[in-house]
Amino acid sequence: MSEHLAKKTRQKWQRRRRAHLRVRGKVRGSQERPRLAVFKSLRYVYAQLIDDDLGATLAQASSLEPGLRAQLGGSSTASKKAARLVGEALAERAKEKGCQRVVFDRGGYIYHGKVRELADGARDKGLEF
Repeated sequence: MSEHLAKKTRQKWQRRRRAHLRVRGKVRGSQERPRLAVFKSLRYVYAQLIDDDLGATLAQASSLEPGLRAQLGGSSTASKKAARLVGEALAERAKEKGCQRVVFDRGGYIYHGKVRELADGARDKGLEF
């Protein structure tokens, strides 16, 4: 990897980290309204419901799970379609736990593309932001 590309990658990571810390300063999950946290890697999309008071994960879903991968068929596990399925799966698991309302933590990512699809999928299955 060239030095220039490494520097650009580092700057991009630092920008997202700063944005994530800004969001986390304003958003806090509780038992009544857990935090829906999003993380994207180059290969998968992950989401968790977190109660920050207890420091516990209440539910989670990712495109890494065999059930979701089967629904995708041969599609990418990092696509917008995968993100929507992750959001829907998380919403169903949240309902099983009795969670209807959440606060959305976009993790420093821009609310666009995969992050938006995940949120829309969760809303379609009944979660309220």
